[in-house]
Amino acid sequence: QMPLQRRIPKRGFKNIFATNYAVINVKDLEIFENDTVVTEQTLVEAGLLKKTLDGVKVLGKGELTKKLTVNVAAFSESAKQKIEEVGGKAEVK
Repeated sequence: QMPLQRRIPKRGFKNIFATNYAVINVKDLEIFENDTVVTEQTLVEAGLLKKTLDGVKVLGKGELTKKLTVNVAAFSESAKQKIEEVGGKAEVK
C-alpha cells in the first residue's frame, strides 16, 4: 500500500523569504500624547504589541487627532496620509 504522505497531494507554497509584519491601526495611536515619537519599542512598552516580528506596519483604519512622529518599518498609503494630515510625520525606519 502507498504511504500516506505520498497519497495526499501537495498544496500551496510557503515563501520563507517573506517579511512578516506586526500590524497596528492608526486609531490605536490615539493613546500617545501630542509630539510623541512612536517607535516599535514604545508600541511594545504601551502594550499595543507583544512581538514586532520582522517590523511594524501601520494600517489606515480609524482616525488620528494627535500630531505624532511615527518611526516604523512600513505604512499603508492611507495611514501615511492620515498621519500627515494632522501635522505628524511618517518616517520609515
